[in-house]
Amino acid sequence: MTHSLLNPSDTFIHRHIGPSDAEIQAMLDALGIASLDELADQTIPGDIHIQEDLDLGEARGEFELLEELRGIAGQNRLLRSLIGTGYYDCIVPPVIQRNILENPGWYTQYTPYQAEISQGRLEALVNFQTMVADLCGLPLANSSLLDEGTAAAEAMSMSRAITRGKRSVFFIDADTHPQTIACVQTRAEPIGVEVVVGDPESVDFAEQDVFGLLLQYPGSSGAIRDFAALTARAQENGVVVTAATDLLALTLLQPPGEWGADIAIGNSQRFGVPLGFGGPHAAFMATHEKHARKCPGRIIGASVDVHGNTGYRLALQTREQHIRRDRATSNICTAQVLLAIMASMYGVYHGADGLRAIAGRVHGLTRALAQGLRARGVELASDHFFDTLRIQNPSADLLRAAVSAGFNLRDGRDGSVGISLDEHSDRSEVAALLGLFGAPASEGDIDGLLDASPVAIPQPLQRQSSFMTAKVFNSYHSEHEMLRYIYKLQNRDLSLATSMIPLGSCTMKLNGTSEMLPVTWPEFAGLHPFVPADQSAGYRTLFENLEGWLAEITGFAAVSLQPNAGSQGEYAGLLTIRAWHHANGDQERNVCIIPISAHGTNPASAVMAGFRVVPVACDDDGNIDVEDLKARCVEHQDKLGALMITYPSTHGVFEETVREVCSTVHEHGGLVYMDGANMNAQVGLCRPGDMGADVCHLNLHKTFCIPHGGGGPGMGPIGVNEKLAPFLPGHPLVDVGGSQAIGAISAAPWGSPAILPISYVYIALMGSAGLKKATQVAILNANYMAERLSGHYDILYTGRNGRSAHEFVLDARPFKASAGVTVDDIAKRLMDYGFHAPTMSWPVPGTLMVEPTESESKAELDRFCDAMIRIRDEIRAIEEGRSDAEDNPLKGAPHTAQHICSDDWSHPYSRDEAAYPAPWLRDSKFWPSVGRVDNAYGDRNLVCTCPSVEEFVD
Repeated sequence: MTHSLLNPSDTFIHRHIGPSDAEIQAMLDALGIASLDELADQTIPGDIHIQEDLDLGEARGEFELLEELRGIAGQNRLLRSLIGTGYYDCIVPPVIQRNILENPGWYTQYTPYQAEISQGRLEALVNFQTMVADLCGLPLANSSLLDEGTAAAEAMSMSRAITRGKRSVFFIDADTHPQTIACVQTRAEPIGVEVVVGDPESVDFAEQDVFGLLLQYPGSSGAIRDFAALTARAQENGVVVTAATDLLALTLLQPPGEWGADIAIGNSQRFGVPLGFGGPHAAFMATHEKHARKCPGRIIGASVDVHGNTGYRLALQTREQHIRRDRATSNICTAQVLLAIMASMYGVYHGADGLRAIAGRVHGLTRALAQGLRARGVELASDHFFDTLRIQNPSADLLRAAVSAGFNLRDGRDGSVGISLDEHSDRSEVAALLGLFGAPASEGDIDGLLDASPVAIPQPLQRQSSFMTAKVFNSYHSEHEMLRYIYKLQNRDLSLATSMIPLGSCTMKLNGTSEMLPVTWPEFAGLHPFVPADQSAGYRTLFENLEGWLAEITGFAAVSLQPNAGSQGEYAGLLTIRAWHHANGDQERNVCIIPISAHGTNPASAVMAGFRVVPVACDDDGNIDVEDLKARCVEHQDKLGALMITYPSTHGVFEETVREVCSTVHEHGGLVYMDGANMNAQVGLCRPGDMGADVCHLNLHKTFCIPHGGGGPGMGPIGVNEKLAPFLPGHPLVDVGGSQAIGAISAAPWGSPAILPISYVYIALMGSAGLKKATQVAILNANYMAERLSGHYDILYTGRNGRSAHEFVLDARPFKASAGVTVDDIAKRLMDYGFHAPTMSWPVPGTLMVEPTESESKAELDRFCDAMIRIRDEIRAIEEGRSDAEDNPLKGAPHTAQHICSDDWSHPYSRDEAAYPAPWLRDSKFWPSVGRVDNAYGDRNLVCTCPSVEEFVD
């Protein structure tokens, strides 16, 4: 007999789910419902509602599970990896690891769409942009991309846009990282771009149809080459030149902008971000200001608030996909904000002099190693290098001998072997490496070898220009000052550590501490992505288990963990559909039907995957118009390739016709891609594979607890049925994917593996019953809030029985006519109440979409509802003439402490009404650090880098 008394006492379900059982019952009573099961029956269509439990096991205790995961992590073997290829070990400053990477005040922030309560991370991202722009020698940089491979693919698309698509060839230097080449090739094929890989010096740009050129600087082999003449020749013929580069090397090397590159891309990982078996890391892009509107991703710019103070904001590209849709610059939605912030803080902490010192030491050790190798008769591929040496004609057993000595070296796959040194390298390591090549060396020999070594960076390519002269990079070099700077910025940002963030479609739920702990365990954080397979057995066990769980949750046959963002999942899923059609000889099936309510990334992803977008209408209730869908399927039946749908719908409703929709598309030869953004309403209750979807991506940074990190990292794995399983993404350096794999989607084989333990721990801790209850409570919380607010705001869409899914849409449009109040005014006023606004003006302009998640307690739900009801009363005061129509708390919001305390207070409402509109604020008050930011001013006066010391003084 099993005694429940002896079960673990530290189970997690009641820690993750905010409302207690008594609070759950109180909310059910308010809805007139007896149980969570009854609510699910009322909400989910009966033909898709699964009754049996998922096969995920029982809920676990936190201590027990972490001990088990320790055992899995221990299966990974941590050798010194000197493989390079774009990934290098580094020293993560403890002040940054503890106070940013491991700090929920930073990792639970949302994307900075509401600038006034995001000033801390916006400033940190401006620092990142400034650092990148300075090091690359180009005036403009974005605030991060997903990884170096996808950044190169974005540069290819950007180059084509600059040249207006009149040419079709993109040329890649053969000495480029293989994973970068693969990502570009994957991106190029569906859009009709021919990728040629070879020696760029041999290209006749006047004769060949080349629009873009990608050069690796330094090369993947480590070689440093002078590209100035080649670049000039290419540009004379209208070719856009991109440099894939290394930020640490650029502290010593002439920056690409100075030798003429139009675009620079790369990975900032070695600036204080752990290897993590390949990610997450922040890629970057720098370019000229004239290309700002073609630059993908986000750019942070400086504007002013209503008081004339500087206020940072997202500039130019803010939600650009939702405006341009299938004509968007890129489908990128999440970036790598948390990792970009870490890299920027690494730059702030070390400053230009510190970075030069780190680079100089790495380069000096490499010179000493090169000299020692030459003395032992070893042939090197190049005399010009920064940190990487390529050994020609090594002994047959060199790689094996190196592993025996504790080192992973790079298998060049052409008979050569590469060695890349990094910030962890030292004299003893160089001595040990030399011992692999014959005569042993001592640490005392290394200085002499450096003295005897020739110059390895040619004088014309040695950096002469200054960089990172802004005040911020010259102020915080002691840990005490650095700590204070980090916390100063943190206090300017609202995060889940502050209050509920009720964003529809974004699922800002608890990121449990036990889920986060394994991320920085050395066994997970310290592994290079290209180590031999027998050194990553622990990761592979984790992947296998997680893929199996996600397949069970979604009802699919196979899962790929490679896509490292939701947008990448969309793209990968559509590519598998395209590959299936082509394998069946249906090359003409290139039409993708997308409802007009879809996420803006959907049409952008479809175009990237080679599809032509055909919109389908929605009815008055926000559901897919089935008759219009059928008409579009008939119209395009010979070319129909795919349908993209979101379920529950983007309006927060379980559409009753989802099976009919899927079968209609199948009947006309197409396949169904399901956007998994709203999976938090499905887990344990229904499954995409059972509904008829062929592929679905999952936002692990939503449903499965990976935190948003201020706008990234994310993970967007895809689940597919049996017919699509053979086409799951592959990789050029690691055996992964299906038997007929499409090309690499991300630079690393498993995307961002270091954050996968978060979702692993969440699923294991919750078990089948816990995940189902979490979904039911998410639906309950949404319906309870909708019920409370329905007497004050119109709820736009509901399903059968008047129920919402896990989110609902509040209509704020009538207030524009009745009181001159916009949805922006409500969003800014919520800041005075201590809340982040719900998703604003999407999917319907002038509305607010609210998603509470299951992690918020009833007290927090009520507090938010009380705030919204009080705001409705403030609107009513304007409507009834009791409050000034132009000067009122909503129009003045948000109110900063500086403004409240100023001698100049001319408003007809009181300071107390402005700052303390609710009683709970007197106990704890979050203050926006700037007043309302002027978006239009910011786009007219784009400033996206920090002022220099001289400018700061002026």
